[in-house]
Amino acid sequence: MAEKQIIATENAPVAIGTYSQAVKVDNTVYVSGQIPLVPSTMEMVSDDFAEQTVQVFENLKAVCNAAGGELSDITKLNIFLTDLSHFAVVNEIMGRYFSQPYPARAALGVKELPKGSQVEMDAIMVL
Repeated sequence: MAEKQIIATENAPVAIGTYSQAVKVDNTVYVSGQIPLVPSTMEMVSDDFAEQTVQVFENLKAVCNAAGGELSDITKLNIFLTDLSHFAVVNEIMGRYFSQPYPARAALGVKELPKGSQVEMDAIMVL
């Protein structure tokens, strides 16, 4: 059976529940959902959707780096939005963080997210 390695970094928000920031098994890293908390304060970055989205990508990047990878190593990205009308903003900001070939992706509209966040993302990364 493959050994699980727990990934943790102070450069991303600490887990606020019964989960790890990420778990690495062999060369695959499963990154838990990230919301727009500023790691140093554990408070929302702002109420602005674009700023929240940038913070989520920064948090994802920090966890990927702690696991020995980069955002470009993400093979599957799930994006959860409380308002799907923000989809174009997500695409624009995602374009700042990723270049082709892009990861596989799902974008889902959800009723609500932790701490009143407007966006959350989780990922699978292969190193």
